[in-house]
Amino acid sequence: MHSPSSPPRRYAPADGGLRLLIVSASMGAGHDTVAGELARRAREQGHDARVVDLLRLLPHGLGTELRLFYQSSIRHYPWAYAGVYHALLRPGPRHRPSGIPLARLAGGRLTELAERSGADVVVPVFHLAAQLTGHLRRRGRLRAPSAVFVTDFAVHRQWLHPGNDLYLCLTDEAAREVGGSIAVPVETTGPVVAPGFFALAPGAGAWRSLFERYAPGRPPVVLSAGAWGAASELDGTARLLAGAGFLPVVLCGRNDRLRAAMAQVPGALVPDWVTDMPALLRATRVLVDNAAGQTAVQALASGLPVVGYRPLPGHGAQGVRRMAALGVSEIAPDAAVLPAALRRLAADGAHRDRRIARGRELFRGDVLAPVAALAARHPV
Repeated sequence: MHSPSSPPRRYAPADGGLRLLIVSASMGAGHDTVAGELARRAREQGHDARVVDLLRLLPHGLGTELRLFYQSSIRHYPWAYAGVYHALLRPGPRHRPSGIPLARLAGGRLTELAERSGADVVVPVFHLAAQLTGHLRRRGRLRAPSAVFVTDFAVHRQWLHPGNDLYLCLTDEAAREVGGSIAVPVETTGPVVAPGFFALAPGAGAWRSLFERYAPGRPPVVLSAGAWGAASELDGTARLLAGAGFLPVVLCGRNDRLRAAMAQVPGALVPDWVTDMPALLRATRVLVDNAAGQTAVQALASGLPVVGYRPLPGHGAQGVRRMAALGVSEIAPDAAVLPAALRRLAADGAHRDRRIARGRELFRGDVLAPVAALAARHPV
């Protein structure tokens, strides 16, 4: 990423290549992970791609304040974020305040960046960025067409703006939801994850050896609290799984305080920040997920079954329910049900195989093909 005040370096794409400007947001790690993988794929195909953080384009430190509010809310005051989601983001016909007044504060910087970088397509992967590009396109201030990549299974209303040129969705259901709300072209592309999650991971053996030394004979189950270490009663869940005969492998993200607390739970394994997620996911038996975010789709790509439990409020809970309704995961509504669900999915057999196969069906073809087609239809 680069500072919005400094001129971006100008790369010459290969013959026929495009210049993509991908607009992410440093809210946790999920949006940036998607943006990074889109950029990697674009460069692999001979395009030029750069990623910009929308929060850094907002003036007066507003982006930092917005990130801190969201982080604090989901970690410590989930009821506050639930209220924000209900008031601003929840789908439905009733009019609710728009995110445009906040997003448009970054409009000047984004349009300048798009012009100076020679962008052929702008690709928002964050909902406020989609509001901004739709606003700018509708008013003729952004010359490059915008292709919104929706990272959520359940599409909330702040993703939607009719000024955008194209929407790319994870599922057919999400695509129908978008198409039923705004009159824009919509395509289903499936999730975006790095290729390492589909391949055999060489480091998985080291993880398996560690698990066997630490808790012989106990099926390892990942408990993920996301990059920010946000989860409800994570210690209670770890104690429940350890008491039920599992090895809870607890991922606390960058939350060192949570990591220190979880290290005191008997029978739990609490690693530091994991740099080889494909290997870890390949070495475990089930993921217990609370957000329906990037860790969940990485697990599906790796062939790891997913159980939703104690989801984060707002779009986290909506996404967990949507994943289960699609049949790509299961939901454990309470502590009495969770161990049985994990035993079914951890055991080799038809039930586990069906869940794995259904999850992998989400992944489609080349996500950049419709982006390139959009650029061809709307040359800058």
